[in-house]
Amino acid sequence: MMDGMLEVAGLGELEERAYRLLVRAGEADAPGLAEELGLTAEAAEAALTGMRSAGLAREVAPGRFAPVAPDVALGPRLVRRQETIDWARQAVEQLAEEYRASARRRDADGLVEVLPSREALREQVRHLQDSAKEEVLYFCRAGHVVMPSEDNTEELEALGRGVSYRVIYERALLEQPGMVANVAYGIQLGEQARAVRVLPVRMMIADRATALLPLVQHAGGMTEPTAALVRGSSLLEALIALFEAQWERATPIRFLEDGRVTEAPPCPLDADELYLLSLLVAGVPEKTIASQLGLSLRTVQRRVYHLMRLAGAQTRMQLAWHAARERWL
Repeated sequence: MMDGMLEVAGLGELEERAYRLLVRAGEADAPGLAEELGLTAEAAEAALTGMRSAGLAREVAPGRFAPVAPDVALGPRLVRRQETIDWARQAVEQLAEEYRASARRRDADGLVEVLPSREALREQVRHLQDSAKEEVLYFCRAGHVVMPSEDNTEELEALGRGVSYRVIYERALLEQPGMVANVAYGIQLGEQARAVRVLPVRMMIADRATALLPLVQHAGGMTEPTAALVRGSSLLEALIALFEAQWERATPIRFLEDGRVTEAPPCPLDADELYLLSLLVAGVPEKTIASQLGLSLRTVQRRVYHLMRLAGAQTRMQLAWHAARERWL
């Protein structure tokens, strides 16, 4: 072990050299210590006296000293030092948090950036998805402010490189032409989709680090939409909590191309039946489902009746209850 390594235990250079000599020799007196370490007799005597006072050495005979076991002599010192370091670390962390809070107060403008135009909003929608590394959370409301959902090729590219997407669709959006097929395609690529009757706001959150949402919900005509880019702050944490709360209450939309399901007990429905059931439970009207899937209303109704017979249900509400109980969705 190199000299100076025991400084962390509170030993000075001379004390460490003298203690090491005692450990190696087993015993020593002042003259022997002075000779081995090149000290004066007075310095050696003082070192031995100091070590005895510090609990590093004990007198075994008049003028002769032996070392106290290192774990006994130095262990408590190291524990006390570690406690002091831990307290200091906590103090530093507290100061750092106070510094960050102060910086956030001073630089509040940097936490919320206002995007004054549709073009700026479109650029951020694309940038957040292009730069996302882990997860994108999405509120999709009916209608569009920036671009139609089918034009969002950035999502497809992000899914392709392993980014997780959790998307909540407003039910009215699922009734728009082409949306059912568009959602099904996204699910096939890995998107996790759910539906609710109505969403409170349009919103995108990338990697839980940045949120994008409009400040004015219903800008119409030629009015340019105004949006906010929200970075790490309590406001961002609140937006994430809002998404998670909506996600918990939303209805899953399932589509399994090969018909496999992961739930137990085994689900008796194939992929098409699962998709139809998920749209029904999500509240999409049968007429809309028929139009979106290119089927006649009678065909959709016949398939719904088939699902009800499988579930032993008399009403669509009973069908939804049975599907939830049996974990078909």
